[in-house]
Amino acid sequence: MEEAKEKGVFNEEKACLVVKELRKSFDSGKTRSYKWRISQLEAMAKMIEEREKDIIEAVDKDLSKPQLEAYIAEVSQTKSSCFEAIKALHLWMKPTKVKTAITTYPSSAEIVSEPLGVVLIISTWNFPFLLSLEPVIGAIAAGNAVVLKPSEVAPASSALLADMLTKYLDNSAVRVIEGGAPQTTALLEQKWDKILYTEIYWSNTQFMDAGNARVGRIVMAAATKHLTPVILELGGKCPALVDSNLNLQVAARRLIAGKWACNNGQACISVDYIITLKHFAPTLINALKEELEQFFGKDPMKSKDMSRIVSSSHFSRLLKLLNDDKISDKIVLEGQKDEDQLKIAPTIILDAPDDSLVMQEEIFGPIMPIITVDKIEDGFDIIKSKPKPLAAYLFTNNEDLKKSFVENISSGGMLINDTVLQVVTPGLPFGGVGESGMGSYHGKFSFDEFSHKKGVLYRSFKGDSSMRYPPYTPKKQSLMKALINGNIFHMILILIGCSKL
Repeated sequence: MEEAKEKGVFNEEKACLVVKELRKSFDSGKTRSYKWRISQLEAMAKMIEEREKDIIEAVDKDLSKPQLEAYIAEVSQTKSSCFEAIKALHLWMKPTKVKTAITTYPSSAEIVSEPLGVVLIISTWNFPFLLSLEPVIGAIAAGNAVVLKPSEVAPASSALLADMLTKYLDNSAVRVIEGGAPQTTALLEQKWDKILYTEIYWSNTQFMDAGNARVGRIVMAAATKHLTPVILELGGKCPALVDSNLNLQVAARRLIAGKWACNNGQACISVDYIITLKHFAPTLINALKEELEQFFGKDPMKSKDMSRIVSSSHFSRLLKLLNDDKISDKIVLEGQKDEDQLKIAPTIILDAPDDSLVMQEEIFGPIMPIITVDKIEDGFDIIKSKPKPLAAYLFTNNEDLKKSFVENISSGGMLINDTVLQVVTPGLPFGGVGESGMGSYHGKFSFDEFSHKKGVLYRSFKGDSSMRYPPYTPKKQSLMKALINGNIFHMILILIGCSKL
């Protein structure tokens, strides 16, 4: 019995076998063809369409995510990414023409996008379908074989992903491996052609509470053994700088949309903390309280429009942040807590000390610190004092402040006068900078990340010149120097004997 059980364990040996099988499939050339790529993308679009109800139900089981929120993020946005790839794939695959230099005349050149090979995608639990399938769409569009490792923290979603991709896609080139840290570790020991890792707060593993940057380093260290390139989407503390020169009600609603109505703050791009003017803070807090009541009612714990905390371990982590003595007298809106439901109502903290836990860690939950400054520009220094965030937000009608914010604040992405919508804009990349990540994806950016851009130069046997070959006579040297420098007139003078060598 024990021996049979042991045979079912996914270990390094089985991970190696999976990679070998996918490598064989990739090496056969099948994934490179437009026909195969488009067939898989169309199958995925059909999968999302036919299994929409199952997807929404799985997300409800894992996160109690409101149906509309689940439909928009997990179904509609993923489907849009799929349709975009289907529509544009022939253009993405087309080589890009490049100008050539006179030194290679006559010639032509182009950049060819070729698939990298066999890639690993380690996904996350907060948007379990969107953040799993969107990278898979890019990897398939680029012609790769793919292994998807969904997050075990969202078990219903993980199981459904495994079931759907097995039934709808080509299993000789696309696989799903379920499990926790042991399975992920076994996968990371293998040689891949690229690894994409999306931020995960690990549950019940040695990585729990490790924080996004540390887990990113673990993934990167594993990749370094094989010189494997990585895409890391790591999150961080995303700030919202709020000026007093704005439409208060709209700003408050959009801040709520980017925090409590965005998977209850469990999103890498959600607003982690607000910076505003000292005199304006009470006004902003009152507006947030009023709009929160409008959105979620007087008793938000009964609202069906707010996601729950994903697991008991994450619930405990958030309680630890709230039980920090350094913020005990700073809570201006204390949300109810119910461990049985895994729910925490919106909580606002005013002027939490910089060394408090809520200001040192990425919150990833429904707690909102508000930091006050005397001048709005002082907020720049607070943001710069922390690692570069995945997203940065500014609310203002001041055009000079907008320009200064864009020029002086470094972040993965940025949005002025709203929150989170930058990630649904097809032409914009999604990715971090510094400790918030490296590399980016979405649409064409996904295709490019999973492709090698191969430079190709074409020459004929015509126009061959002895000038490039030994022996290097003084005349040849002068001609070559003139050619390299682009001095055609000087070349002519040398050739007709009117210039000193």
